[in-house]
Amino acid sequence: MSNLDLDRHDRAILSYLSTDGRISITALAEAIGLSKTPTQARLRRLETLGVIRGYRAILDPVRLGIDHVAFVEVKLTDTREAALTAFNQAVLATPEIEQAHLIAGNFDYLLKVRTPDMRAYRTVLAEKVSTLPYVASTSTYVAMEAVKEDGLADVT
Repeated sequence: MSNLDLDRHDRAILSYLSTDGRISITALAEAIGLSKTPTQARLRRLETLGVIRGYRAILDPVRLGIDHVAFVEVKLTDTREAALTAFNQAVLATPEIEQAHLIAGNFDYLLKVRTPDMRAYRTVLAEKVSTLPYVASTSTYVAMEAVKEDGLADVT
């Protein structure tokens, strides 16, 4: 499904929505050069196709007091499908894990973990990450500054 037939209007819709998910249909239609009805139809089509998976607020982690970010390399003791499934399910149930990626390389997963501070991170690492199914070892890299945390690159 990666070979979707997206024309310049579809790509413009995606570009505008990726920077302002609350843009009105009227403003979006005007911005992409179509009337409201075809813009709404295109938007519904992009949602139905799963290109647009949803809409959400972008929260400020500093104001919420959860601006400590650590990236964790995880090596598993077993990488058969059942072990990966068990690990994935446990990751999904761990709120401090913001992202998890299965990696082809010297380790198995890369996790992005967000906590209030280093003390909280140490607890999450010891009590949650290290106890996930099949974890053999972890290595932590603490982020000093977020330079870019946007969504997808420009789709136009």
